[in-house]
Amino acid sequence: MSPIELTIFISRVESICQEMGAVLRQAAFSPNIKDRLDFSCALFNASGELFAQAAHIPVHLGSMAYAMRDIVTGVEWRAGDILALNDPFLGGTHLPDVTLVSPFFVGGKLLGFVANRAHHANIGASSPGSMPISTRLEEEGLVIPPTLLVQAGTLVASEIEKLGGLQGADVIGDFAAQMSANRVGVERLSDLVKKMGSAKFVDGVDEINAYGERLARAVLATIPKGRYAYSDLMDDDGCGTENIVIKVAVVVEDSGITVDFEGTSRQVQGNINCPLSVAAAAVFYCFRCLLPENTPACAGVFSFISLRVPLGSLVNATRPAATAAGNVETSMRIVDAVLGALSSAIPDIIPAASQGTMNNVAMGNHDRVPPWDYYETIAGGSGASMESPGASAVQTHMTNTLNTPIESLEMHYPLRIRSYALRRGSGGKGRCDGGDGLVREFEFLEPAEVTLITERRTTVPWPLDHAAPGESGLNSLDGEPLPGKCQLKVTPGQVLKVETPGGGGFGRGTPL
Repeated sequence: MSPIELTIFISRVESICQEMGAVLRQAAFSPNIKDRLDFSCALFNASGELFAQAAHIPVHLGSMAYAMRDIVTGVEWRAGDILALNDPFLGGTHLPDVTLVSPFFVGGKLLGFVANRAHHANIGASSPGSMPISTRLEEEGLVIPPTLLVQAGTLVASEIEKLGGLQGADVIGDFAAQMSANRVGVERLSDLVKKMGSAKFVDGVDEINAYGERLARAVLATIPKGRYAYSDLMDDDGCGTENIVIKVAVVVEDSGITVDFEGTSRQVQGNINCPLSVAAAAVFYCFRCLLPENTPACAGVFSFISLRVPLGSLVNATRPAATAAGNVETSMRIVDAVLGALSSAIPDIIPAASQGTMNNVAMGNHDRVPPWDYYETIAGGSGASMESPGASAVQTHMTNTLNTPIESLEMHYPLRIRSYALRRGSGGKGRCDGGDGLVREFEFLEPAEVTLITERRTTVPWPLDHAAPGESGLNSLDGEPLPGKCQLKVTPGQVLKVETPGGGGFGRGTPL
């Protein structure tokens, strides 16, 4: 392909991912998917290598890119199949994120796969929102190993019935939306291959990955060779273990980059453990941020990165470790640690730490008729850089969701939002200030159960170049402080207040 043809081809396959996302959003029932956009869509070649994705959720896409080759092997695929999985130790992230994979065939030949991953607020955990303070994987909900929901175009009734056992009217509707998104992806890819021809399509996919690798290696050449180390801490695991270490060494050589997690804490009792796919996603994200904006999202971009991750550590946990928060919280700290290491190598590019948490809030009532489950992550401040202040009230790093609109939230659930505002002054001061966090107050109109899984409540988002750190976050109920990770029952009229962290500042001297 000529450069122009390759650019057009990249746009065409990326547009298929975008259309899949549009279908999923429009067909979904739950606010978590249709309003917060907590989903991702991607395309893979016949070997399970990523060649296109939409700009959705980094932790979803990076983990799918890492694990898909293992997911698709060992299955005798047929046209019309749809496979589901959420097992963190078999290619998933945490149980609420359910992945659907469909093969696409042209002329009887397997040419690749379409996949989407969406977060379900109810995946069968005993606590509403399916984000419990858990100690074992099985406590977090329904574990779905790679399972065919549809075989050759026919629904597998026994597997659909298992999903139907989950409470809430939205669940089956959201799964149907995911299936529809995959069907659209298969149709569009099949149409594209018929227009181009199979050989040219396969060559185009190979050229995308080769082009991505060339761009990535050009950036690698600009990073000074050497070994750069950094350590950061998780506040706690929700079960009494505090100040849990994530230690990273980034080794830059001519041949590639090795990210070594030797010295990271062992897996813990609580639910902040990571499967390897999530750790890989966080590392991939950090290096993707260094590449030109128009770099295609493909396997070639990450081909020069290798990982050394001790088995049984916090970031490469083994079954039956609880993982509900590893995907959403530990992934954020891995990013902080990797960027902290890179700040020694390329200080003019790397920003200070962002809020370092997704501020997970899960709530609902399974005893109510009908039952309800609600889940969201709350934005905060991003870290300042050498040239600009951090942004305020934004989702950062491994999440890219929207907030739930107040109108939608109050229409669907027995809740009232009392306040939603900037947490002014929470960003770290410096020559460039860190971004400010948010304040969000929930008033409960009915009895409910609430789970908070938050970080940076005892540690702070770090600054760079002698600036001040961002402020830690705060949680409270009716003005009384709450720990960063907790489950509690609330009564009508009580108010939950979440104050999210600010970003770290950059530099000392006169503010820009």
